[in-house]
Amino acid sequence: MGYQRGQVALNWDFIGRRMTRLSHLTLRNFLIALHDLLATTAALFAAFYLRFEGGDGFFDRLPLLFQILPYFLAFSVVVFFVFNLTTTKWRFISLPDALNIIRVATVLTVALLALDYIFVAPNVRGAFFLGKVTIVLYWFLEVSFLSASRMAYRYFRYTRVRRHARTDDAAPTLLIGRAADAEVLLRGIESGAIKRIWPVGVLSPSSSDRGQFIRNVPVLGGVDDVEDVIADFAKRNKPIGRLVMTPSAFEPEAHPESILMRARKLGVIVNRMPSLESGDTPRLTAVAVEDLLLRPSETIDYARLEALIRGKAVIVTGGGGSIGSEICERVVAFGAARLLIVENSEPALYAVTETLAAQGAAAAIEGRIADIRDRERIMRLMAEFKPDIVFHAAALKHVPILERDWSEGVKTNIFGSINVADAAHGAGAEAMVMISTDKAIEPVSMLGLTKRFAEMYCQALDHDLAAGGSGAKPPMRLISVRFGNVLASNGSVVPKFKAQIEAGGPVTVTHPDMVRYFMTIREACDLVITAATHALGTQRSDVSVYVLNMGQPVKIVDLAERMIRLSGLQPGYDIEIVFTGMRPGERLHEILFASEEPTREIGVAGIMAAQPNEPPMQTLRKWIAALEQAIARDDRATIRTILKDAVPEFGSTAA
Repeated sequence: MGYQRGQVALNWDFIGRRMTRLSHLTLRNFLIALHDLLATTAALFAAFYLRFEGGDGFFDRLPLLFQILPYFLAFSVVVFFVFNLTTTKWRFISLPDALNIIRVATVLTVALLALDYIFVAPNVRGAFFLGKVTIVLYWFLEVSFLSASRMAYRYFRYTRVRRHARTDDAAPTLLIGRAADAEVLLRGIESGAIKRIWPVGVLSPSSSDRGQFIRNVPVLGGVDDVEDVIADFAKRNKPIGRLVMTPSAFEPEAHPESILMRARKLGVIVNRMPSLESGDTPRLTAVAVEDLLLRPSETIDYARLEALIRGKAVIVTGGGGSIGSEICERVVAFGAARLLIVENSEPALYAVTETLAAQGAAAAIEGRIADIRDRERIMRLMAEFKPDIVFHAAALKHVPILERDWSEGVKTNIFGSINVADAAHGAGAEAMVMISTDKAIEPVSMLGLTKRFAEMYCQALDHDLAAGGSGAKPPMRLISVRFGNVLASNGSVVPKFKAQIEAGGPVTVTHPDMVRYFMTIREACDLVITAATHALGTQRSDVSVYVLNMGQPVKIVDLAERMIRLSGLQPGYDIEIVFTGMRPGERLHEILFASEEPTREIGVAGIMAAQPNEPPMQTLRKWIAALEQAIARDDRATIRTILKDAVPEFGSTAA
């Protein structure tokens, strides 16, 4: 019965989509249909003429052909619509559209075959009216006539866009990257999406591309040939004004740093094109230093993320921060129906809501000022909004500040997280995803300690809900996702170094042996959502702490020297590096897993899991009650004792 209801729903959905397409037909669509009818008529008459010319056969068949023609053309209109010929823009005609034309011609040819062999021959003439030769001729002529005008129009638009691109002060441009990436960029130029550049050549890291042409643009050499190619164009009085680096130009074997430094020495502007896999439009942006500091990103299954988010109601706490705002952008991009942004900072809330509004997001977006410490406020907001998924990014995270103001870290990172978890559960959410940190593993700082306690609460609540779950609806999932430093986030070392370099130095590094993990905000947020897809899979997993694969750690002093060189300066000569000493709560090396929580492979690229290791909820609640009393008295010694009791490994790896 359920299967039948599903089939009915699918049928109605299909009919609904067809009706929607019909309601959006314009005069242009009717003109296209008229063109295709004329092309079909011409193909049919031309096939008859070519087959029966030189005798009376052609004129003898005309009366019956005129009788059949209206019915055949009516059927043709339906076929055109079903195969999207009437609703495809000729400007962007491509291989899939050519295949649709072949499908249309084939269906119409089969229809003529059935008409001749089943209806006309036995019932009207007593012999074949069309014949096999006429039908074969018709197929070739139909494909040709339907394609000719479309190809001619596409070529006309192509030449016009290229003419404008060449004449409207367009900079002669070299494209850097493999053929596949360059082809996407060239399509963007041809369609008019990317303006004011004129591609004169491609430099590819792949030897198989060299000597080839990509959309009529030659591959002139490898990436190491950039200086020779630019010099050659300069000699011919055609100076290169711009380099555009595609995603493959940032792979290690392409030596992106060398490209950027050479271009700067030559005085050539350098732009980058973002990866299209992430859903970005093919627009050019400036090359940031962060683009050159990374390992290759993990491959993200965006269809999987869209399947989780599409049509859902989502809440993001701390939605104005660097991580929270990116999560907001991603859930909107993946098709969330509603988004509630909870933020304690009015300027940050205004900024993120304005950014999303400017992007023309389809989701219903609402921003609310609220402090996650205010339990009643958070409970009320979530109960009113009724979220499906809650992403909890609100936190105090600056290590030296929290070493000084312990109680504030406890109030926000522990009690605030408890409030969000309880409110999400009370509102009937499917999942809560808490953004944690690698500093929560064998913590030596108050940031790590408070985040570890919040993790334990989420683990314990997730365990209790799973144990007591019953009924049709699966119990809510609570997961924590740990990762390290995020490039360009608030408080990150990279923006700090950039500002120090721009100011002429010195660049300050705490310790020559300090090592950290780095990843981009986009990759971190996409992997956070990926972790949620695993937690909400068809089979409930028994892991609730996920750790992102951050690749190899980076020495901070090496990072500083690299950034100085990428700015065209010399470390120790133009810009000094000064070691200031480790700050309270810092350690030299971050770790990914504690000794008592073994790792678990979950079969998802870029993500590992930690085996659950949480105290029972009853024990946690005793610690929470004691913490509340100690916070009320501002009793730092008691706070430390309680947290040390809850997390015995606290301070065990202090540098």
